Amino acid sequence: MSKSKDLEQRLARTEQQLRLFQRISRLMVSESSLQQVLNSIVKLVQEFTACDSCLVYLLEDRQLVLCASNAAANGALGEVRLNLNEGLTGWVARERRLLAISREAYNDSRFKTFAELEADTFEAFLSAPVMARSKVVGVINVQHREPHAYTGDEMELLTTVGEQVGCLLMLARLDRAILEREVPLEAVLSNASAARG
Repeated sequence: MSKSKDLEQRLARTEQQLRLFQRISRLMVSESSLQQVLNSIVKLVQEFTACDSCLVYLLEDRQLVLCASNAAANGALGEVRLNLNEGLTGWVARERRLLAISREAYNDSRFKTFAELEADTFEAFLSAPVMARSKVVGVINVQHREPHAYTGDEMELLTTVGEQVGCLLMLARLDRAILEREVPLEAVLSNASAARG
């Protein structure tokens, strides 16, 4: 492949990533419910990565709870739960690290199977922590049926989406009254300078 063709492909991929991040940012400021936004993010990630499964787990009472998926049965949402010491997903949350396995993810000693999740039979697994203010608040997983060597771009993409979902969760957990209350600019600036001083 010529240098110019390679450069064109990389530029096209970067433009696609930018469009994905823009669409997720617009979801974050929309009037949609948290569940609608998570479902939309799962769909966008699935389209962009051409994965067979995308799952979002959120941390609740020290457990990771499946909250959104393009591949899990509706009955699995809210029901599939794992502790931080269970499965690949728990490992990602506990270690706060990205994990990529290109084949036979189900043979990894950390793997935990759930009968409700067909994706547990898939070959490739990519997972990133969902972060908010340096804390893990969930995990986002991407899986492929067939072996798949994840690229640096795919890993960076999932990490960034995890950060965006973390910001979304922070916004969703803020009291709506606080968001809608008008606070004078002077008060905001004086609080910011007091925090620095």
